[in-house]
Amino acid sequence: MGEGAMRIDRFLWFVRLAKTRSAAQAIAEKGRLRIDGRPIDRAHCPVRIGNVLTFAAYDQVRVIRVEALPTRRGPAPEAQACYQDLVAGSTPVGAMRDPARVALGEAALEPTIRHPGESQDPEPSRAALRNSGS
Repeated sequence: MGEGAMRIDRFLWFVRLAKTRSAAQAIAEKGRLRIDGRPIDRAHCPVRIGNVLTFAAYDQVRVIRVEALPTRRGPAPEAQACYQDLVAGSTPVGAMRDPARVALGEAALEPTIRHPGESQDPEPSRAALRNSGS
C-alpha cells in the first residue's frame, strides 16, 4: 500500500469501529461502506487522511472523516483521535423526534420509540378493538 494509505479493514479495526478484524472485513465486503461517496466491496481498498467514510454498523449509520492513520490498535482515546464523527446528535434507530419540539427548535430529549408492528395512528385498530373485547 502506498505511503499515507491503509487498508480499510485494518483502519476500522485499529480505530475500534469494528470489534474484530473479520467484522471489519465483513463491513467492507458487504458493499455497504462508502469512501467519499464511492461504494466499496473489498476489504483491501486504501483509506487516506481526509477521506469520509459512511457505513452501517451495530444498528446505526456512521459518517466519519479520517484525521490520522493509526499505527496500532491502541486504547479508545488514542483510536478516537484518528477520526471525527460528522453526524453528531443522531437519533437512534427506531426512534422518532417529536415534530412539535422540532418545529419549535427544541431538541427532543426523549425520542418516542416506535415498536415493530405498532401503528403510527393514535386510533386503535379494528383488530385491537376485537381483541380487547370492547
